[in-house]
Amino acid sequence: MTVVEKNPVATALVGLGWWGRKMASLVNAGGAQMHFVRAVDPSPEAAAFAAQMGLQYSPDMDEALNDPTIEAVVLATPHSLHREQIARVVDAGKHVFCEKPLDLTRAGAEASVALCRKAGLVLGMGHERRFEPPIAEILEAAKSGRLGRLLQIEANFSHDKFLGLDPSNWRLKADQAPAGGMTATGIHLTDLAVKLMGRATDVRVVCENLASKIPQGDTMSAHIRFAGGGTAYVSATLATPFISRFAVFGTDGWIEVRDKAHVEAPDGWIVTEGWKNQPITVREVAPAEPVRDNLRAFARAVRGEADYPITGEDMINNIALLEAIVRSSKSGALVEV
Repeated sequence: MTVVEKNPVATALVGLGWWGRKMASLVNAGGAQMHFVRAVDPSPEAAAFAAQMGLQYSPDMDEALNDPTIEAVVLATPHSLHREQIARVVDAGKHVFCEKPLDLTRAGAEASVALCRKAGLVLGMGHERRFEPPIAEILEAAKSGRLGRLLQIEANFSHDKFLGLDPSNWRLKADQAPAGGMTATGIHLTDLAVKLMGRATDVRVVCENLASKIPQGDTMSAHIRFAGGGTAYVSATLATPFISRFAVFGTDGWIEVRDKAHVEAPDGWIVTEGWKNQPITVREVAPAEPVRDNLRAFARAVRGEADYPITGEDMINNIALLEAIVRSSKSGALVEV
């Protein structure tokens, strides 16, 4: 059922693949303070989905960008297209929400952030993990100092969803999705890591192909050091059943969050905590829709109701780390960020 909310942000969705369709169905069911009215995708099959959703359809962005009723554009497109598409959206005077990663290079990320900032337009990012209730609790516990001095992060976000993809799919192109599962899943973990620990200084990566013919490798782990001290271990594998685990360790306590299911169909979380001089506890957190909640935060920023919580500095620091991870994945050497 399609729900139209009061004064929603009129939005065009570019990209009607797996994730674009997830966002279209979720947003137009209500609760995001935005509404998709247009869809853009060059694939002929996309037109049928757009019609099913009641969206105006076009195979390219021109009609959407020239539509004065469109206030914002959501990009659910291949990573290599983001920089050019963001520039086109900004040139049309519209706010832009971009799926991760923002870019594959620090220079590209800096350019996109600067374009939006100069134009006074909101740039949103598809880092919905920040909006998962238990992850939001971690961010708040760190900000308030409850965890004490942060020491280390351990994180793994892996799945085997791509093993069944056609080899021609862009997600299986080493130049478009390098370093194993890094751009698919690991980028969420490094986003959280730089938010918690600050700018990274160097990284060493092991990326291997152990169980598939995936060109970018199927088993990747990265060890990261940060300018303010502390480390993070991040794993993003493309050949194991789904797991999503994020743990942060401080001098006064630690918190581990495990997802019960992939974010495309959230089923809640299991949270284990250990605090100084207290017994370890385990609790369950009910399902939520962090993808919708991230888009709602973007819509609120477009309406001027609140600042968008993922800053341009966060975005740039994350892509700078991604670029270093990609370089290290090819050599195994320690690479400065």
